[in-house]
This record gives sequence, structure tokens and C-alpha cells, in this order.
Amino acid sequence: MADYQHISHGFEPVFDERSRVLVLGSFPSVLSRENRFYYGNPRNRFWRVMADVLGEREPATDDVAAKRALLLRHGIALWDVIESCDVRGSSDASIRNVVPADVARITTVAAVRTVLCNGGVASRLYRRWLEPVTGLPAVALPSTSPANAAWSVERLTERWREALLASLCA
Repeated sequence: MADYQHISHGFEPVFDERSRVLVLGSFPSVLSRENRFYYGNPRNRFWRVMADVLGEREPATDDVAAKRALLLRHGIALWDVIESCDVRGSSDASIRNVVPADVARITTVAAVRTVLCNGGVASRLYRRWLEPVTGLPAVALPSTSPANAAWSVERLTERWREALLASLCA
């Protein structure tokens, strides 16, 4: 197994002043870091789920501009809970020595009303490090990671639809 490395996030959050929902992952995978954008593993179901929930076409795997535009059109911000950490490869379970993200970069610009966490690790880390800063409780959603094989894309889409549409309509 790979050795621990201290890694910085490497790319910026997606948000603008119209963002009302903040979706947070834990920390970018190796493929996401190589591609310099969120959910860069083509097997991760995040972009497929988001497009389906929002009633849009799924952006091409390498089309970062289309992915950003998809989120911003719908008032969604995207970032990760962790700014830097020690990690082995892409394993959330290996994360240690966390430096949390400066979530105020988003919350001072956008009136975020809802926080949605992509997976249990993101949710636990959010509660520990960022909820005291934002004052907003988070909804923990099932991870879109391919490692979460217990959830089919259909089940993921339905659960994410329920949470995201309730947040956007609030």
C-alpha cells in the first residue's frame, strides 16, 4: 500500500454570490487531483447523479467549465471539508492530520442555507471542523464514490434528489 503523503487540496471551490446550497466532499481522490477538479474518477457517480437530479445532460468527463456551469446555474456550491491532510492514495479511511477548509471563503460571499455532505467521512469531518464555523447542520448523503457499491445509481439519484430539491426549494 502507498505511504502516507501530506497533500494540499489543489484547486478552488465552485461558488458565486447566488449559491444557496453547499455540497461538501471529504478530500479529492488521486484522479481528481490529477484532473484538478472534483469527482475526476469517471466511475464516481457524482456528475451523473447531479445532472439527473437537476434535469440536465451529464457534462463530459473532461469538461470542467460545463460542470462548474451546471452547479452555478442551480445555486450550488461545491468544495471539500479538508484543505490538506496526510492520506494514502484516495482512501478516506486513511485520512489523518486534517487541516480544515476555510469555509468562510464561501459563506461570506453566498447566503448558504443548506449543507449536503457526500458520504459519511465528509459528514463526520464537517460536524467536527466546519459546523461550528457555519452554524448550519448538514445532511449526510450516501457517497457517490464507486467504493459505495451498496448504493445503485438509481438509489443514489433518488436520495440526492430528495435532499437537493428540498434544499433548493427551501
